[in-house]
Amino acid sequence: MARDLTPIAKRSRREKVALHPKATRVMAKHPYGPGEHGQSGGRAKLSQYAVQLREKQKVKRTYGLLEKQFLRVVRTAEHQPGVAGENILRSLELRLDNAVYRLGFAPSRRAARQLVTHGHLLLNGRRVDIPSIQLKPGDTLTLRPKSAGNNYFQVLKETLPQNQPQNRWLSLNASKLEAKVTGLPAREDIDADIREQLIIEFYSR
Repeated sequence: MARDLTPIAKRSRREKVALHPKATRVMAKHPYGPGEHGQSGGRAKLSQYAVQLREKQKVKRTYGLLEKQFLRVVRTAEHQPGVAGENILRSLELRLDNAVYRLGFAPSRRAARQLVTHGHLLLNGRRVDIPSIQLKPGDTLTLRPKSAGNNYFQVLKETLPQNQPQNRWLSLNASKLEAKVTGLPAREDIDADIREQLIIEFYSR
């Protein structure tokens, strides 16, 4: 399975967004881009192409996709009814690994992806290990019985109720670590600082 092996802190500094909790500390210590010219590079005026590229890279890396995967999402979204930019974000939000992260089952999307690939979760009662599966309203997520005794999930049951995320399209039973997709994510449910129109413009060149 192909993966982006670039250090997560370096990617976070490049995109100016913490892609993992541990990157927050690094970014606070080094509040500028990585590399030899990181401290001076932020003062240069970016071309329109560079602005579009950085936005595309930021979103792609936020959700943990490689270029071919991300391009496939974009092309599919362009052929769906509605606003293409919002279709892209909705598709990314409905990925299984993202839903696991949104529910608070993992501290990052990378960790959520690992939970999925290790087969800890059941989707509609069936074991799944594909992070990119697209969820739909009515789908249920439960913990695999064999994983219930895992220390990680035992601790999660005790801590999750106090840190229960608010997602209008997801319903969570924290005590049982069970969730249901109750609808589709609206634009206001997704990070406000994403400028999806720039992504559409990038791929329209």
